[in-house]
Amino acid sequence: MRVNVVLECTECKHRNYHTEKNKKNDPDRLELRKYCKFCGRHTLHKETK
Repeated sequence: MRVNVVLECTECKHRNYHTEKNKKNDPDRLELRKYCKFCGRHTLHKETK
């Protein structure tokens, strides 16, 4: 049930983080506020394909 996902910064479009999610509990795309080293601050990161 767990799948690997990649998180992309919504501001600079860099793909910074790799994580896992449970498809059964989270069928929608993940959205997390994470630190982006390219922007130098916390930004919204969304799951990519």
